[in-house]
Amino acid sequence: MELLNKITQLLEDKKAIDLKTLDIKEKSTLADYFVIASGTSNTHIKALADNVEVELKKENIYPNKIEGYNTQWILMDYGDVVVHIFTEQERQNYDIEQLYEKNK
Repeated sequence: MELLNKITQLLEDKKAIDLKTLDIKEKSTLADYFVIASGTSNTHIKALADNVEVELKKENIYPNKIEGYNTQWILMDYGDVVVHIFTEQERQNYDIEQLYEKNK
């Protein structure tokens, strides 16, 4: 999927940590894919989110919603692709990957 590839590349460009994509289309009606990444600080996760948002807007791709911008977990809803950007500690707390792996 082109959007998924663009988002993962944009996160890699800003040095996202432990970047993962989960194919959830068989498990959820929320989206087809989750992109999960960590940043080293609140500032880093904001920079990651900003890069995705700014670069996709240049291609007229806009998020349906962005939540948590001033927290340790930013969620960006692009319809078929939902992006979760966490501080490393918040990512461990919520452990989304494990939640979806259990539902295989």
